[in-house]
Amino acid sequence: MADTGADTGAIRDAAWACFTDLRDRICAAFEALDTARFARTAWERPGGGGGEMAVMRGSVFEKVGVNVSQVHGELSDEFRGQLPGTVDSPAFFACGISLVAHMRNPLVPAVHMNLRRIETGAGWFGGGTDLTPYFPFPEDVALFHERLKGACDRHDPAYYPRFKAWCDKYFFLPHRNEPRGVGGIFFDNLDTGNPEADLAFVRDVGETFLATYPEIVARRRDLPHTPEQREEQLVRRGRYVEFNLLYDRGTVFGLKTGGNVEAILMSLPPEVKWP
Repeated sequence: MADTGADTGAIRDAAWACFTDLRDRICAAFEALDTARFARTAWERPGGGGGEMAVMRGSVFEKVGVNVSQVHGELSDEFRGQLPGTVDSPAFFACGISLVAHMRNPLVPAVHMNLRRIETGAGWFGGGTDLTPYFPFPEDVALFHERLKGACDRHDPAYYPRFKAWCDKYFFLPHRNEPRGVGGIFFDNLDTGNPEADLAFVRDVGETFLATYPEIVARRRDLPHTPEQREEQLVRRGRYVEFNLLYDRGTVFGLKTGGNVEAILMSLPPEVKWP
């Protein structure tokens, strides 16, 4: 279902306010766990819009980026027809928050979170979050999934099993026949016909992430680890790079629609090895 013009403008503004506020509070929570601070860099997209990168390199977060963007323009012929509502018009608007954290301690899991609003001839939400531990603690995995299930159940009991399965399928490396991590939730084209309710769910996912991941980091950041565990972490990070460069649709879309290259490739780890 497409939103009305008036609804679209209001939802667009509300989504952008949600994403920028969430960015600020996530950055504050991460800084409270580390000794470093985020450096913010604004950028403009030649075709319309722009965004702001926020990157921190510290003693706990080896590299974490929490980026927001709001872009608009016309899609190239390559994407015409691939997105809902683009057959008759190439015009698009997209805004979102994208986060990836790579940790110094190999016992602290890496994490990804993305929430977005996209408008063409239709309007919808997408996003999700997934955890990538290199040495999983079952209680951390359970907490991550239990909190996400709770967020989903508050809006629709069918969301969690559907979006968990979608995440497991999406964050999978076919060439290695293995998952990228321990999953989470992933959803796209979310348009129930009630954009306010859809935004409420997206906001709940963001709040759940903020309430959960810093708790996991605080549990594990000071645990002793061995050089062998660090070496394994660097090798396993290679899988993260392989997925993002080979399969991630957001990376491909951003690079091919004139997005900021450094912001898009912020997801890649600062140090990685292949055996």
